[in-house]
Amino acid sequence: MKLLYFAWFREQIGTGEEDVTPPPEVATVGDLLAWLKSRGDGFGRALSDPKLVRVAVNQDYVGLDAPLHAGDEVALFPPVTGG
Repeated sequence: MKLLYFAWFREQIGTGEEDVTPPPEVATVGDLLAWLKSRGDGFGRALSDPKLVRVAVNQDYVGLDAPLHAGDEVALFPPVTGG
């Protein structure tokens, strides 16, 4: 699975992208965020409130209950604001 981190996620985590193999129990986006949060302080800070994370799987925005599959591209974005 390819993970892409944008804006302050990239700053907190320290990289813009990585390839990972999550454990088998990671079946949804919410599961992935919980697993990532446990990977270190930078992840913990960046993912402290999963409701504030925008997630795209294979370039489509999805919710926390969206299923994940091996080979998916998952992008994490901060909340988008505009005026």
